[in-house]
Amino acid sequence: MRAYERLIKYTTFATGSKESSDTHPSTPEQLTFGSALVEEMIENWSGNVIGFLAHMDVVDSVPFHNIKTRIVENYDGSRIILNQENHVILDPKEYEVLNDYIGKDLLVTDGNTLLGADDKAGIAEILTMAEELYLHPEIPHGTIKIGFTPDEEIGQGADLFDVAKFGADFAYTVDGAAFGEVEYETFNAASADVFLQGISIHTGSAKDKLVNASLLAMDFNSMLPEQERPEHTEQYEGFYHLDYMTGAVDNAKMHYILRDHDRTKLEARKAVMKETAEKFNAKYGENTARVELKDSYYNMTERIKPHWHLIDNAYEAVKQLGGTPISAPVRGGTDGSRLSFMGLPCPNLGTGSHNHHGKTEFACLQAMDQCVQLLILLAQKYAQ
Repeated sequence: MRAYERLIKYTTFATGSKESSDTHPSTPEQLTFGSALVEEMIENWSGNVIGFLAHMDVVDSVPFHNIKTRIVENYDGSRIILNQENHVILDPKEYEVLNDYIGKDLLVTDGNTLLGADDKAGIAEILTMAEELYLHPEIPHGTIKIGFTPDEEIGQGADLFDVAKFGADFAYTVDGAAFGEVEYETFNAASADVFLQGISIHTGSAKDKLVNASLLAMDFNSMLPEQERPEHTEQYEGFYHLDYMTGAVDNAKMHYILRDHDRTKLEARKAVMKETAEKFNAKYGENTARVELKDSYYNMTERIKPHWHLIDNAYEAVKQLGGTPISAPVRGGTDGSRLSFMGLPCPNLGTGSHNHHGKTEFACLQAMDQCVQLLILLAQKYAQ
């Protein structure tokens, strides 16, 4: 079975994670998917099993139920109309990466949902690697550990991961984009919850008394640097991002994510959130604004550098397959960001898919095949 065939099968599992949940996994569908993956491994192969990891959940901010896939064969470089009615189009003028796949076959959706290649493509490639190694015992490899985590998209994928029990000295997450990506620099990440207290008074007698917490939220956000938002930054530039907000007259809450590749700069961003709250309280009264900060993950590079063979071996394997290694600062994070600091050095590899978290998400069948071969080569390089 090819990797893309597994990906199509896995898209039938609606595994969106839910940040407001207090269970682990955050949604029962991820547990169902995990059980199905275990059954697939037990039924199809057993035996020798470095470490390869991927995550089971998808974002829930884009429709993820009833995914309908189709294959665009021998892509010719033109626009791909996914959904005419809703004007969802894969246009190479907007998505220049499509030009890299002319003559290849692309897996897309009907434009109503995401595809879920982030990160079911990674799961499909890992299990296809395992199948190939099982069917071809002549391929040398050492002990291989495989792990599929829940809730990566809400930053909880490594919360209950038992590194000691997993039993690998190091691993690769398979959770990137293009084949050839070898990523070892991520953001440092934190979240900031801002709570705003208003005063609700009947509008008929509200003069000089009513304080609208929703308007306070707008004012608070305007006090943060406008040019330091995701839509105005790139490469090593960090940002403040208002992820979501809820509000009424009486109270409001804003959830921000803070990102920077330099941890000192991230600490400075956290300080700005606190200072803004202090200025806000001086302006509107004590206890009007309250900020809660929480670190999410750190830049994995400092934990990867002592194990640079992980990068050298990945580069060499990509070149063996005719590719060019791609390493750029990741403007995000993976489970590997946290796991690297938990004692499992864990750079990230591409999956042959693009446009994650959106209805224009797609995967290249041949690139997925290359990713499978990359994993096999890495397994060989770490043969005991």
